[in-house]
Amino acid sequence: MATTARSRRLRLNLVAIPILLLISLIWIYPFLWTISASFKTQAGVFTGGAGLIPDQLNFDNFRRAWVNAGFSQFFANTVLYSVVSTFVELVKSALCGYVLARYDFPGRVLLHRLIIATLFIPVASIIVPQFVLVEQLGLLNTRAGVILAMSGSAGALYVLMFAGFFATVPSDLFDAAKLDGAGFLRTFRLILPLAKPVIAVVVIFQFVSNWNEFNIPLVFTLGQPELQNLAVGMLSFRGEHSVDWSGFAAAMTISFGPMLIVFLIFQNYFVRGLAGATKG
Repeated sequence: MATTARSRRLRLNLVAIPILLLISLIWIYPFLWTISASFKTQAGVFTGGAGLIPDQLNFDNFRRAWVNAGFSQFFANTVLYSVVSTFVELVKSALCGYVLARYDFPGRVLLHRLIIATLFIPVASIIVPQFVLVEQLGLLNTRAGVILAMSGSAGALYVLMFAGFFATVPSDLFDAAKLDGAGFLRTFRLILPLAKPVIAVVVIFQFVSNWNEFNIPLVFTLGQPELQNLAVGMLSFRGEHSVDWSGFAAAMTISFGPMLIVFLIFQNYFVRGLAGATKG
């Protein structure tokens, strides 16, 4: 019986693994082609077709992207926006989830339902009220205004994830903290390290979202183009009658790096956090 089941699984694997490999190659091909195109000449991008191996390595594309297109400034802006906005979103969602999970107050159920309802609101639909608010605060065309707008959008999912996690933490830990005289913030700081899997999920999702954000840095920095990020800076490669595709590919390759680094750092906690969210 066991031998039959083992042989059946083996036959299924022989069919499934090649199919999954093929799907993986199709999925990753655009990423590999972009990296390959970043080393090709402008003519080589078109004559090389779907090939991934460039005829000759052309590192001038990276110099053109970094220096001529001003990507050094765009890169610095993107790092600042992504890191600070992710930190603000992390603290905000963790505090809100902590309160929803551990405190009983009037309107708690209604607030929880309203947070869930915001999941169905398109993020792009709130850019107008965000713009008006930032303008009234006098932060338009400033880095602070961009950070405020980027960290004040879609955090409902993160709040629910933190609320679900804190609800599973044994009450004995909170009771022990109260006996030691810990207040609200101190208890929160003591419990938060236990939520590393959820923190990893929030950091990866929010960092990648902020890194690739296009609308907010474009709209909120129209008067100060030097404050734009990498996503908006990609427009530098589009001329009036032509597009610098090799330079564009080099810029895309530059923008891949930080996202991959963040994922590699948090990948173990990320998998655990998604597993915990699925179980919840």
